[in-house]
Amino acid sequence: MNALRAIANCSLQRRDVEDLLATKLPHSLTDCEMEECDLSRLDLSHWAFERCILRNAKLVGARLANTLWRNCKASGADFRGTDLEEATFRTGDYSNTSFRRAKAASTAFTGCKLTGADLSKISALGLVFEEVLLMSAKLPAFSFRKSVLRRLDFTQADLRQCDFREAIFEECSLRDANLVDARFEGADLRGADLGGLKLADTRYFKGATISKGQAGQLLAELGLRIA
Repeated sequence: MNALRAIANCSLQRRDVEDLLATKLPHSLTDCEMEECDLSRLDLSHWAFERCILRNAKLVGARLANTLWRNCKASGADFRGTDLEEATFRTGDYSNTSFRRAKAASTAFTGCKLTGADLSKISALGLVFEEVLLMSAKLPAFSFRKSVLRRLDFTQADLRQCDFREAIFEECSLRDANLVDARFEGADLRGADLGGLKLADTRYFKGATISKGQAGQLLAELGLRIA
């Protein structure tokens, strides 16, 4: 990566960012204000964003490969169709964002808040989530096959047709998630909160491993008593 040119404590609009792009160097933005800024289709590859405010910013179709995002506030931002290949998101609030159809190969989210985020139809080969809040997020048909899932909160998330085969859950929550047609064959669910399940949901766990305590909880959720 080329040396980053540092910019700090600025309020930036699209024209300002275009001027920075004219230098042909990637930039490091720290404590910058870009709320509601339209950055659509700009090439910001290799840029770094730290403690920046991008609430409701528009990044539709932007090139964000190899970018670093650390502790940013970007709730409501629009990342649809972006190139996020090998981008890294460390902490920060990305609630109610849209990542629909983004290219997210080898992208990593660590310690982030993605509550209500739309991650539908993204290209996600090698995408990693760790210690992420995904409550009410949309992840239909997402593949977590053979993944180790650590501290992911899928409470009330849309997980229809997701592939969790042979996945291992560690301190995760599937409470009240939509699991219609999800697959769990060979999955280890002993580290997952399965509360709120309905009778119809239990068939999706065929072939998965749960603990005795979870089995008792499921029976209680279904109104059954163990004598």
